[in-house]
Amino acid sequence: MTSLAKNLTNGGRELIAFRIGDQEFCVNIMSVREIRGWSPATPMPHTPPYVLGVLNLRGAVLPIVDLAARLGMKPAEPTVRHVIIVAQIADRIVGLLVEAVSDILTVTDDIIQPTPDVSSDFERTFARGVLAIDKRMICLIELEAIFPHMESEAA
Repeated sequence: MTSLAKNLTNGGRELIAFRIGDQEFCVNIMSVREIRGWSPATPMPHTPPYVLGVLNLRGAVLPIVDLAARLGMKPAEPTVRHVIIVAQIADRIVGLLVEAVSDILTVTDDIIQPTPDVSSDFERTFARGVLAIDKRMICLIELEAIFPHMESEAA
């Protein structure tokens, strides 16, 4: 029985894993509202470089964030293979552009290893740990830490 299968029987928290470039990340599945295919966003003036624009999601204006650019990686060049993870951050709904959703993981806290000290200060602010599962290294990220301004706006 793999460690992942053991976690399924022991209970744990569910995470959704996704790919950006050649790296995998995951977030708490409870913050994910839906996953949808890529469609071009309407650019908005005076937005940070990682904000691609906005989409109309069933009557609500949804900001679309290039998560690669927000994490300090090479900005994405969206294709039809990219997806948007619609996530709730504080009381705001945001679309996160990623290359692909790769997995749904059920893990217990003992599987999550601390973020290595070799990380930059920026990475340590959003990375909550690393999961080594089936020869994969998956970085657990905290969306509220990546978008702290949304927390303060919600207050």
